[in-house]
Amino acid sequence: MKIKLIWIGKPDGDLFDKAIQEYAQKIRFYIPYEMVAIPYLKNTKAMSQEEQRKREGELILKKLDASDYVVLLDERGKEFTSQGFARYIESHMVSGVKTLSFVIGGAYGFSGDVYARGNAKIALSQLTFPHIMTRVIFNEQLYRAFTILKGEPYHH
Repeated sequence: MKIKLIWIGKPDGDLFDKAIQEYAQKIRFYIPYEMVAIPYLKNTKAMSQEEQRKREGELILKKLDASDYVVLLDERGKEFTSQGFARYIESHMVSGVKTLSFVIGGAYGFSGDVYARGNAKIALSQLTFPHIMTRVIFNEQLYRAFTILKGEPYHH
């Protein structure tokens, strides 16, 4: 299985991006892992929120393969403990899923088409985080999940 993280934005090249890259490298020790940035839309001041969601949604859908199992990171999604998230990842690994794709939407969330394409929704927290922090937290939790599955001491 391969895991892919898709998000709207750009690598920021700052302290957070360094942390994201370090966790991504650690994750790749356990599983093929790809991160895909979709550039921010241009000239959005003239667009409604719905139009932004629609256009971002079209770009997101182009990054997904038909066989991907798509998990939307959404505030209304299912919440997990770290151990529960590790079991969630493991269940997909043994299910025969070829690519498990996680998606972080834009500032206004996902379009209806992206929600329709999603197979599941999970929430990292009930708190709201900036997108850069969401990427850090997701990568850390994904790394933690693999250390839990391997019985390594990272998670106490």
